[in-house]
Amino acid sequence: MENVANVVPPQRRDLPVAADYALTVRGLLALPSLAGAEVAAGAAGLDTVVRWVNVMEVPDILPWVKPNELLLTTGFPLRHGGQGGTFDPSVVARLVDGLAERGVSALGVKTGRYLDELPPDMLDTAERHGFPVLVLPRGVAFDEVMSEVFTQLVDRQTWALDVADRLHRTLTALVLGGGDLPQIAAEVAALFDTAVLICSPDGRVQTTGGAEANSAALAALPLFDPSGRFRTEQVHAGLQDAPDATGGQLAVARVIAGGTDHGLIAAYGPNGGLGPVTVQALERAATVAALAITKQLAVSAVESKFRGDFLRDALNGVAGPPELVTEHCAQLGWDVDRPLAVIVARLDESSGPASVAGRTPMDRLTAAWEQVLRARDRAVPVVGFTHELVALVPAEPESVQRTVAELVSSVAGDRGGGRRSFSTGVSRVIGSIADLAAAYEQAGTAVRVGRRTHGPGAVAHFDGLGVHRVLSLVSDPGELRAFAAEVLGPLGADTPDALDLRGTLQELLDRNCNVAETARSLHFHYNTLRYRITKLETMIGPFTSDANLRLDVALALRVVQMRGL
Repeated sequence: MENVANVVPPQRRDLPVAADYALTVRGLLALPSLAGAEVAAGAAGLDTVVRWVNVMEVPDILPWVKPNELLLTTGFPLRHGGQGGTFDPSVVARLVDGLAERGVSALGVKTGRYLDELPPDMLDTAERHGFPVLVLPRGVAFDEVMSEVFTQLVDRQTWALDVADRLHRTLTALVLGGGDLPQIAAEVAALFDTAVLICSPDGRVQTTGGAEANSAALAALPLFDPSGRFRTEQVHAGLQDAPDATGGQLAVARVIAGGTDHGLIAAYGPNGGLGPVTVQALERAATVAALAITKQLAVSAVESKFRGDFLRDALNGVAGPPELVTEHCAQLGWDVDRPLAVIVARLDESSGPASVAGRTPMDRLTAAWEQVLRARDRAVPVVGFTHELVALVPAEPESVQRTVAELVSSVAGDRGGGRRSFSTGVSRVIGSIADLAAAYEQAGTAVRVGRRTHGPGAVAHFDGLGVHRVLSLVSDPGELRAFAAEVLGPLGADTPDALDLRGTLQELLDRNCNVAETARSLHFHYNTLRYRITKLETMIGPFTSDANLRLDVALALRVVQMRGL
């Protein structure tokens, strides 16, 4: 997305100041009711998050505990957990083992009446797991502790909702005032001190935001393919650890509007610490991003219709004199006064769905080509029609093949996001817009013949079509099939023997019927190849001595190579 020139800089003073959302065991020790609590073991786990609080009343509590839970107990369940209700230190140690394995945040024990001190085995086990065991003040009431913990949890949840709501209102005002995706990404990145990325459903990056160090850390993640596509298939909505082994975290939210998937927004904290509040705020930001994208798509639809109609007229040679076409293109932001090659891309047949989340495969292909080309040159004409995409790419005759190969590779990426295969045709390089109609016809011929000759995903240049270009001019495919069947006879069948013999025949023709060279190329014994030649001449005639027959055979083999006849 592009920055809007007249956007007023965002007023970050309207946003809440980021704070520590998570309530940890260490934070609990600052509560009045737990001010006198002592950490008996497991101090390494004091930064574990607490989301629940419960009281242990029976020894067999393990089936009912939850992750991130603070468990409170007296010495009674611990004292009577052994066989026959007796005290068994090993049972208490196994209880700590089970609590740590289930993700319980900490165990608070009130000693005194039933248990004077905690057994060493229990404390050793807690220390080994980094599982905090707290000795509570004897006069503390559990309901007082639970009330204060719940109050802290509710306060933090209220603060998280306030952050998300105020961020949503600020971003909405920004978009309604003319802002776009770059401003949204910058706001979210500044609030949480993260790098923020907004991309299309298949991972084409729309914009990024955040401090330079954070953005560089995001770019270094193994979540981008060589074309720069963000690997959306490797992340999921919500909070997750980043695949960087340095403690970084990713928060991801889908950008969806009216049932249409517009991509995702992701926030990356190199040092972690994002928490649920980031996810909640990001979901609100995703809603606003969907509004901005919908607005931009509505404007683009009108502009694209106008541009597409004009380019179609220019491609068909009915847009007016070359000078007028060049001037009109300049008004549309296109530079066509330079050497150009016309590229035509068409989707290959597929059994997949006609559309994905409201976007047709042609829409997705057009968006990918636009993003790749405009990253190189914003003045390149790129228009998607109903059945094909057309681009006028600046190129020189000696470098056009390399340029097109790089473009196709970048657009195809690693085929993430459900993008379908497409075939590409390339015209000769033209030096004047007066030759545009002829170049468009060349590119159309190249993509059609290239797909027939090489199958789906072909990239064909008009100058490289050879005799296939002449064969493509035959309007009746049945006539071509009849010609091939007449010349090749049983050799034109799709049986393994016929395919093998056709390969030998093609190699012979490619080497001007030089038996010795062909035998070496195919790794055949000389006599074996002579035997095959005799068999071939029995089937199709004396092609080794009849030049006219050799020409017919060579053309027939080319026809057989062409698909879809």
